[in-house]
Amino acid sequence: MPDDQDKTNVSPAESVPGRISLSLFVAATLWTTNPAVAQSVAEFYAGKQVSFIVGASPGGGYDTQARLVARHLGKHIPGNPTIVVQNMPAAGSLAATNYIYNVAAKDGTVIALVMRGMLLIKNWNPASVRFDLGRLNWLGSINSEVAVTAAWHTAPLRTAQDLFERELIVGGTSGVDPETTPRLFNALIGTKFKIINGYPGTTEIILAMEKGELQGIADWSWSSMKVARPDWLRDRKITLLMQAALQKEPELGDVPSALDFVRNDADRKVMELYLTQKAVARPVIAPPGIPADRLAALRGGFIALAQDNEFLADAKRTQLEVAPISGAAVDKAISLITSAAPETAERLGKAIAPADK
Repeated sequence: MPDDQDKTNVSPAESVPGRISLSLFVAATLWTTNPAVAQSVAEFYAGKQVSFIVGASPGGGYDTQARLVARHLGKHIPGNPTIVVQNMPAAGSLAATNYIYNVAAKDGTVIALVMRGMLLIKNWNPASVRFDLGRLNWLGSINSEVAVTAAWHTAPLRTAQDLFERELIVGGTSGVDPETTPRLFNALIGTKFKIINGYPGTTEIILAMEKGELQGIADWSWSSMKVARPDWLRDRKITLLMQAALQKEPELGDVPSALDFVRNDADRKVMELYLTQKAVARPVIAPPGIPADRLAALRGGFIALAQDNEFLADAKRTQLEVAPISGAAVDKAISLITSAAPETAERLGKAIAPADK
């Protein structure tokens, strides 16, 4: 009788087989409801493909640098995923940025390199912006940039002063630097750029210059120019008229900066806000909502490129200037932009917005 009484007082949960069954049930429930709890970053990325969207045309500076990064980034991410580049050039990276924020998978398998104009585009084209700058995840920037204004050798302009006295016909890509920079220069410092809009990207603008359709370009990255068209400089096919960045580029010698022509402190604040984007000129982004451990792996993998000798040698071989900037550093630049004085941001938006807006 005592034996029978003992058995009736022991519940299944208190027996060894019962405890094992319960533990297995709980583990299975956790796995099916939240697999990320049990799956490491390396396990997630193993055998995976990461889509690397480029918000620019094939063959240009953004595209070339994205493909360089894609060749090396995977080995720095646990699980070593394959990185595959896809171009989405519509609307000067606006389509790509909107896609990343609203449509792309939020599991760490989609990232993008977008044009730096996306950092400020809300100031002059808010109706088309479908993303919150502060909620995007910033993996880093491939480098910083200095913009140059250049005239084709057949154009009558020879110095920066000529930009204030003669019209220079340049190509524009809606909402990004080749269009927004000359608009800002016209409004703030009094240049006379005539902008022909509608070019998908810089690649098409420089081809139009070579065909005689345009007289020049108002904003092209100095590092990209040296790689994409070294003969322009060697054979004096262009005249460098002006540079634009927060700091002057020593390689450009006595080419004046746009900041040299700013007339007052209020205008300088507007110009400096605009030029902040040059400091993080090749931003790589990811959607909001990515699991924290995968985001950390992506950001860590990106900045590891700065110490990757194979990556740096590949960049040198392809004549690309790279200096990867961490996601944390980009976060600081984004904070400066989002915290700008309202009156400065408003003036920037009005200066750059097309006349019909």
